[in-house]
Amino acid sequence: MENRLTELETRISYQDHTISELNEVVTYQQQQIEALDKLVKQLRAQFNQGSESGLARPDEEAPPPHY
Repeated sequence: MENRLTELETRISYQDHTISELNEVVTYQQQQIEALDKLVKQLRAQFNQGSESGLARPDEEAPPPHY
């Protein structure tokens, strides 16, 4: 009975450690997701500002007069 209890306590200890490590990974990934989400929003805003600037896209511009 004592060996069984010791084995269970050991397993719980390893599981607690694994849960702690997984929690750190998930927390780090959430921070990365939030940073990437912020970056996408900034890029989307820059893109929208650029398209409203009145400038034509390079493929829409007429060639320069010396061509």
